[in-house]
Amino acid sequence: MGMCAWGERQRRHRSPYPLDLTDAQWAQIRPLLPTRDPARGGRPGYDRRLVVDTILYVLRAGCAWRMVPHDLAPWSVAYRWYATWARDGTWDRVHDRLRDRVRAQAGRDPQPSAAVLDAQSVKTAEGGAARGYDAGKKVPGRKRHLLVDTLGLLLVVWVSAASVQDRAGGRRVLARALGRFPLLGKVWVDGGYANQVDTSLVDWAAARSLAVEVVGRPAGQRGFVALPRRWVAERSFAWLGRNRRLARDYERKPEHAEAMIKVAMIRLMAARLAGEDYQPHGPIETEAARRLAQQDDHDHPASPP
Repeated sequence: MGMCAWGERQRRHRSPYPLDLTDAQWAQIRPLLPTRDPARGGRPGYDRRLVVDTILYVLRAGCAWRMVPHDLAPWSVAYRWYATWARDGTWDRVHDRLRDRVRAQAGRDPQPSAAVLDAQSVKTAEGGAARGYDAGKKVPGRKRHLLVDTLGLLLVVWVSAASVQDRAGGRRVLARALGRFPLLGKVWVDGGYANQVDTSLVDWAAARSLAVEVVGRPAGQRGFVALPRRWVAERSFAWLGRNRRLARDYERKPEHAEAMIKVAMIRLMAARLAGEDYQPHGPIETEAARRLAQQDDHDHPASPP
């Protein structure tokens, strides 16, 4: 019996985990994935769905690769496919195709015209490249620089050392975005990207016909408050935070950390396209969902009876 047939039989006869893809979610992803195992000279390898379920188990459960249950794909196989697809751009292609579909489903042009930029510092496990110290937030580790559209979908991600300043990271992220999204004309940021002393990022963007608007925090405000536009990025970080693997940065390579973020978004978008959208959890997602509903009502008012 070939490994592909064994893997499919293994998947069908085991009890499903809550983290497994549903049939409808798999139908969204399956046509976009390579059909052959790149390490076996083009021959079929393990069942692709079993491999993806194993990768999702690591993502959602937050366990080490070597600790995946024995009724999933062998950890070495799952990690090999995960790393290979990160290296050859498979995760990028799957993610971007699903994002275009979700935007189309929401009545948006696949090419966004506005976005929100934000960063998040997270602690890292021991070892690995690109590690630093965020002196402002007192976090040793890495920083996730995210550019998301107005739906909260990922446009660009860059993982750096936590010591990289927001302005420097923002310029790198926006430079990538301008090469991929020619219609992008407006980006909202927080006060960490520009202030009265340093407007270099705003000036750099303006020279490239990109307007950067700073959404400041009200004077004297403490604690969480959903600020205009910035709540979109906060919700995206909250989506990622549902996955225990992303509670910290456990990846030794920054490019693998970026790929894990894309896998999390792939799962979320597959669920949305399958009509199995996640329900909001916590104050950030709940407030964001409320504001998004208000925004949709404003943008697409109901027709009079």
